[in-house]
Amino acid sequence: MPAAESRDPARVRTMFGAVARRYDLANRVLSLGRDAGWRRRAAAEAAGGPEEIVLDLCAGTGDLAVELALSHPGGLVVCADFAHPMLVRARAKLLRRRVASRCALLEADALRLPFRDRTVSAVVVAFGVRNFANLPAGLREILRVLRPGGRLVVLEFSRPTGKVLSRIYSLYLDRVLPRLGDRVSGERGPYGYLARTIGEFPDPPDLADVLREAGFAAVGWTPLTGGIVCVHTAIKGS
Repeated sequence: MPAAESRDPARVRTMFGAVARRYDLANRVLSLGRDAGWRRRAAAEAAGGPEEIVLDLCAGTGDLAVELALSHPGGLVVCADFAHPMLVRARAKLLRRRVASRCALLEADALRLPFRDRTVSAVVVAFGVRNFANLPAGLREILRVLRPGGRLVVLEFSRPTGKVLSRIYSLYLDRVLPRLGDRVSGERGPYGYLARTIGEFPDPPDLADVLREAGFAAVGWTPLTGGIVCVHTAIKGS
């Protein structure tokens, strides 16, 4: 089934809920331990000050929320996801890392955020926008809740442009990741879905165009780890 056809919100919610228990382990194994550094880089891009609200959207088990809380002391991090089992794991992690007092958990759909217009100072999304049922609509919803001058940071998988790394990565994505991911997670199917959505996701220049069309300005991106992932940034104008 093509990823575009399987990106039904109820299906995606169920899928992520099913892998929540081993989600962190799968992330570490499949990224060879690089995912923690990627999240720290994304958190650093979300410039914010005391008393500001940073929304960690599609927060999963809270790894990025921890980094945001540590790098933005004095502010509030809203850790939002629509898969309840993920938030259960996130709550335990935030308590364990002693940042729960600076974080709030929120079960919410990214396309229908329960915030008033111009409420949050920054929105950070790690490996989540690929799962939006409607990418332009999701980006417009993010734009709605951002304050003027607010920053969007998107950490997302990409595809390397170098010939050698591109071939190795394609082989890993097509043949290794789905089987290894399913084995580590104990669930059949989610990591085949992951591979398909990476293949279908816009390249950085194309995503930049989508961001501009949604109303964002100052759009840019930085490749990490040879272009396997990119940190995309954008600003809401005044």
